[in-house]
Order: sequence, then structure tokens, then C-alpha cells
Amino acid sequence: MSETSWLEAVRFGADGLVPVVAQESSSGDVLMLAFANREALERTAATGQAHYYSRSRAALWRKGQSSGHEQAVREIRIDCDGDTILYRVDQTGPACHTGTRTCFSTAVQSDGRTTSSEDPGAHLLTRLAATIAARAAERPVDSYTVKLLDRGVPKISQKVGEEAIETVVAANVEGPERLASEAADLLFHLLVLLEARGVPLDAVWKELTRRSR
Repeated sequence: MSETSWLEAVRFGADGLVPVVAQESSSGDVLMLAFANREALERTAATGQAHYYSRSRAALWRKGQSSGHEQAVREIRIDCDGDTILYRVDQTGPACHTGTRTCFSTAVQSDGRTTSSEDPGAHLLTRLAATIAARAAERPVDSYTVKLLDRGVPKISQKVGEEAIETVVAANVEGPERLASEAADLLFHLLVLLEARGVPLDAVWKELTRRSR
């Protein structure tokens, strides 16, 4: 099988292009959508750097060639119909040209209005970490998270230890529902500890990604 034979499975549109979704490999967050022609896909596969085709400029381009916000492509996937490509990437810096982490910084509200805000991420733990960070910044009254943070790293560490023990006990002598509950408590308090130490969850994702390779 030749190095480019996989391209035969790609169904390019009448304009010779195929949409490409870029997904962060560590968090699973969708970063952006762009288009690629055959040459862009070939270069991506050959170099390990995300290449796209600009419809407005009618030119091939490599992500980060001017901004430095490169995308190292860890995996290329083709959807079931062959008409969409997925790049799983390690993103350097923001993915969007506006400076936001993803290109999806406009949220549609239930009343039809739109608001602009940084995408908190798709993964539940990523969104929870963002909520904890917001509590730390906004400091709402009677917030349990704020009370924990005010107690400092030693006390939060102690709480994480207590939750870990309760999780172990549940795993050995209690039912699945109790174990799930204790595991949720442990994960929440661990995220609070990371916030207190100033360690972003993204650093944990990257370390887990490194270990999985």
C-alpha cells in the first residue's frame, strides 16, 4: 500500500476541497474547522504539521506558519462517508486567529441571543476546572469552592487524602453507586487542589498523553 493510497478514500467536493476538523489530542476539545485539498492532506501526512487550503486566498497554508501557533498532528481520521477529515493535534498557543483557545467562542443562548466567551472545553473535567477557576476569581458568597481555596494548600491536600481513603474503602466494601460518588468527590477536590497550586488541568492532560504514547 502506497503512502498516499488512503487519499483514495477521501471524497473531495466539486471544488477539490474537504472539510477538516481539528481536535486537541489531550482534551478532546474541538479547536477549529478549515478545508484541505489533496496536497494539503499529503503535506500533513508527510510532515506531521497541519496543512490546510485557504478558500479566501486560494492558497495552501500551514497552521502557525506566521503566528507560531502550530498544530502537530498525532492522528488523521476519515469519517464514514469519506467527506470529512479529523486531525487530532497538539496545539501550540491559541487555535483561533482572534487569540482565543478555540474558534468557538460565541455561545447561543436559549432566547436566541449570542454571547462571546472563551470556550470552557468539551470534557466534563475541563469544564469543571473552568468553573472552579471562575469561583476563585469571582469569589461568590457561600461558595464551597471559595471556602476550600481560602483554607490553603495544606488543608485542601488533607481533604484530597480523606477523599482518596473514602474512595478506596468504597471500592473494597461498598456498592458501585457509592464508589462512583466517592470518586466524584475525589476528582472535584483534586481539581480544587490543582487550582490552588496554579497547575492547569491541561498540564495533567499533556502528561497523561505523554505516558500513553
